Amino acid sequence: MAIQWYPGHMHKARKEIEEAMPQVDLVIEVLDARIPYSSENPMVSQLRGDRPCIKLLNKSDLADPEVTAQWIEYLEREQGVQASAITTLQPAMVRSIPDLCRKLVPHRDIMEKDIRTMIMGIPNVGKSTIINTLAGRTIAKTGNEPAVTRRQQRINLRNGIVLSDTPGILWPKVDNEASSYRLAVTGAIKDTAMEYEDVAMFAAGYFLKAYPDEICERYKLQSLPASDIELLEAISRSRGALRPGARVDYHKVSELLLHEYRSGKIGLLSLETPAMAEVEKEEVARKLAEKELIKQQKIEQEKLKRSGKRYND
Repeated sequence: MAIQWYPGHMHKARKEIEEAMPQVDLVIEVLDARIPYSSENPMVSQLRGDRPCIKLLNKSDLADPEVTAQWIEYLEREQGVQASAITTLQPAMVRSIPDLCRKLVPHRDIMEKDIRTMIMGIPNVGKSTIINTLAGRTIAKTGNEPAVTRRQQRINLRNGIVLSDTPGILWPKVDNEASSYRLAVTGAIKDTAMEYEDVAMFAAGYFLKAYPDEICERYKLQSLPASDIELLEAISRSRGALRPGARVDYHKVSELLLHEYRSGKIGLLSLETPAMAEVEKEEVARKLAEKELIKQQKIEQEKLKRSGKRYND
């Protein structure tokens, strides 16, 4: 699935974040609780260095709570990381973030200096709503479309915390194909940049394996379909997403499945687990190593060709 998702403002944002990072005490990274691995921007780790980090698993009200608990334990294995599941539908959860900041950077509090934080996250993960809740007023623009925030801004929360907001940044290329699909399923990528049918097929295949009971209950299916396409066809017939002649309208049923998943109507469904992430990380590392080996072999071959040409001349 080819997705173009690195517009100019994201490239500019990365440079601005890199320049501002030396003045930051603590990084807050907002993740999607349904896809913590796929929504974890690898550039954040590169940019923050050894600074402490709070990883907020937002939209936890849409994720499988058992899987979310696994993710919190998994993420906190990393030195200096505190993970917390939140939902912006419960503002009290969001308002507890300053206390987490003080625990991770106690020396700034003791010195009575503001804790300088930077909040980061991919588009459409709820970062702006978190900022507005913390500030107690509307500062950051919110919306259901990705890439709403376009520039960096500093916000004094007047409680010992100064927050630097950043545009939602995606990275130039996702090496793990499954992650790109999960980002599309949750809506982190604009719908105009993807093929609904491809993304819905991916989601249907996963739901069949991971949440068969929820799928059957939601769409009143008497038996579990055998494949992703058969599931889409069954939902199409169940919901009347049909073209003339009772033919399946694949685009319409794909939209229906994705929209109902994003709104939580199917149930609390997570798209990945820590165990899946570990396997996929190893696979990505193997593929990258193979690509690098092939690249080096081509370089060596080119050197041999050039040296042979010089010898013949």
